[in-house]
Amino acid sequence: MTHDFQAWSEIDNDTVPVDDGELFYETAGSGPAVVLLHDGMLDQRMWDEQFAWLVNSGLRVVRYDFRGHGLSSTVTGDWANHDDLVALLDALDIPRAVLVGLSHGARVALDTALAHPDRVTALFLASPGISGRAFTDPFLLEHIREQVAALDEQDGVERFVEHFLRMWVDGPHRAPSGVHSGFRERMRASASANVEVHADGAGAGMPLEVGAFDRLGEIRVPTTVLDGDLDSSDISANAHAIALAVPGARRIRVPAAGHMVNLENTPLFDHELHAFLSALAL
Repeated sequence: MTHDFQAWSEIDNDTVPVDDGELFYETAGSGPAVVLLHDGMLDQRMWDEQFAWLVNSGLRVVRYDFRGHGLSSTVTGDWANHDDLVALLDALDIPRAVLVGLSHGARVALDTALAHPDRVTALFLASPGISGRAFTDPFLLEHIREQVAALDEQDGVERFVEHFLRMWVDGPHRAPSGVHSGFRERMRASASANVEVHADGAGAGMPLEVGAFDRLGEIRVPTTVLDGDLDSSDISANAHAIALAVPGARRIRVPAAGHMVNLENTPLFDHELHAFLSALAL
């Protein structure tokens, strides 16, 4: 697998049906499949920095918007993200894929590896969430309470999004002024668009998950997990738990980065992802 930057094939984008909705996806390239799984309240565009070079590395790359995000359907009832992902793989005739997920995307990747182990080749997890493990960090709990309060306000969208930014862009160790303003505004625009488009789905259904925290030891695929040294203690604890419980898993601490490690330390993230994929001999 090479890591060049030659011109690459045209992106194919479309939607695939899932129960009570549809998922919007983009795919390009040919070869072994890699699926990029975005963070909650964002969308597939958070992978812009990785998408092109992955395609140029001789891979078929897929990225899509989760239900209730981006150009996919708004939530109308209970759903399972891991089943949605498998429905997408089936529609694209992909038997197995490497899953690259950040935060909520990592949470979905872990659930998929447990619920559908035959469909997952390997896991590259960044700033991981884990189903079945509640938040305990006082910093996060306070901002979550403030987010819930903002939902009850007639014009609470801006405040709701600001608390998202405080938790998942700034983190507990930085003021907003300590984050690059362009990066912060990019995340604000994406989160605001999702809230505005999918607000009607808030509370319409619950995600059905597998409770991965108590089952991490069942995972049997190559796994690497990254976490930023400026992120929440809950995320660091999740990364530590995965490294301890998943046989052979490797943990990488990303310096000078909060939650969005693929965007805050892109050279290191890309280097580690490329090395991980190369070692798989896809």
